Amino acid sequence: MTAFSAPRPDLWSLDPGVLHLNHGSYGAVPRRTLEVMAALRAETEANPMRWFRSVGDRLTASRLELAAFLRTDPAGFALVPNASAGVTAALAALPIHPGSRIVLTNHAYGAVLYAAERFARANQAEVAVVNVPLEADDATVVAMIGAALDDRTAALIVDQISSATAMVFPIRQLVELCKTLDVPTIVDGAHAPALIDAPAEDGADFWTGNFHKWPASPRATAGLVVAEKWRTETLPLIVSWSEYDERLPERFDMQGTFDYAPWIAAPESLRVLEELDWPRRRMHLSGVIDEGAKIVAKALGTSVAEVAHPAATMRLVELPFDGVPSPEAGEAFKIRVSRDLKAEITLTAFDGRVFTRLSAHAYNGPKDYELLAERLPTLL
Repeated sequence: MTAFSAPRPDLWSLDPGVLHLNHGSYGAVPRRTLEVMAALRAETEANPMRWFRSVGDRLTASRLELAAFLRTDPAGFALVPNASAGVTAALAALPIHPGSRIVLTNHAYGAVLYAAERFARANQAEVAVVNVPLEADDATVVAMIGAALDDRTAALIVDQISSATAMVFPIRQLVELCKTLDVPTIVDGAHAPALIDAPAEDGADFWTGNFHKWPASPRATAGLVVAEKWRTETLPLIVSWSEYDERLPERFDMQGTFDYAPWIAAPESLRVLEELDWPRRRMHLSGVIDEGAKIVAKALGTSVAEVAHPAATMRLVELPFDGVPSPEAGEAFKIRVSRDLKAEITLTAFDGRVFTRLSAHAYNGPKDYELLAERLPTLL
């Protein structure tokens, strides 16, 4: 086993008695980053006044490292707590007129759909949802979404990697199409950092993504990348003392009295990824999750979902449920898996089918999926 392929659970504080197979939801922070964050918090409590005097410079240094990781213009990069906050800030910056439409797909994250509905209600606009099959290739995706765009479209919100279905969308082609139609684009890249290189480079009007997922930075750390034409209109969700700062990043930096340790410690996790030879490890993990998902599906007598362009380190395995369970029943099932099987998974429903979305990160190895394949059928 090569250095970049051996699992490294020793770098994390995760309970070794549990199968951790859902990195995609909340991430997991390496020990080293936790130590940095703990030191920052201790420094805060030792002298809060001195700490808050230093926060501005520390945030700037962190923000520049995070922007460099994305390979994006730091002048258009702002810190936000999560991708949902990024999408909300983007929607608030756009002119949404009565009778206009905000277009999304049926793969959109639930909170993002709710944000679109909130802004549509507030502006007497509409929300239009395009149904895109899991197996749709890039050309089909572009054609289906393109057919829903017209001169009433206030914005297209599209996943870069969908949360529910772990599907990669053709962002560059969609952005190019929207530019020809003069339709603003908001890219929900919640899962994109560390799974897609330079994820914000496709020219969208707004791009947002989480660092607390695949880059394994502390929660809650995310970024918002804003095209130059929209930077003046884009404001943080909290009104604070930087309200009139003409610079986008600084306007978002200081959100009043807030725990800034996660944002300042976030680059430490990027250094951990670098030491793990992340590009090669990610490629290896793609193979691990491919085989692991097949093993679990075989044990369940089901199949791995046929996604035309799956995310690098996530796969959908169908569960043999009789119909889609209620949210309460789904949550109860996850709790049983956690309690009885010592495994953490998530469920997702799409087009009348129920799946578990399995993840693979540097602390995972083939044995994790073999053990899940042994245990999960006992509850089904």
